[in-house]
Amino acid sequence: MSTRAEARLDRRYLQLVKLLNIYLNHFPKCERHGLALRIRTTAYEMYDLMIEAQKRYQKKTTLTNLDIKHEQLRMQVRLAHELGYFGQPQRSSEAAQGLNVKRYLTLSALIDEIGRMIGGWIAASKDK
Repeated sequence: MSTRAEARLDRRYLQLVKLLNIYLNHFPKCERHGLALRIRTTAYEMYDLMIEAQKRYQKKTTLTNLDIKHEQLRMQVRLAHELGYFGQPQRSSEAAQGLNVKRYLTLSALIDEIGRMIGGWIAASKDK
């Protein structure tokens, strides 16, 4: 993966984490130390693995672990959406549901894009 592609991955990842942190602050109080913490931890572990993969000479294991963490993040965000945690509870149920869907789709699009970048990185490392 070129330095330019790594920088683009970093920018997209930072955009994702900023949105995640904003949206996770709107989770119900009972879930702020549960699922919200798990999502936040998984996202930070992904960043650690991205940095590790950039610095390692042998990247295969690290990229595999990064791909696994990415999939875990995808499933955790999907679970939060299914439970309706991305909406704001003080709003009417229809408005909260619309907000839940909008926030989920925004996060999902970023997570998918990052996944494609990781997949490209894995493919590029296999070619070498």
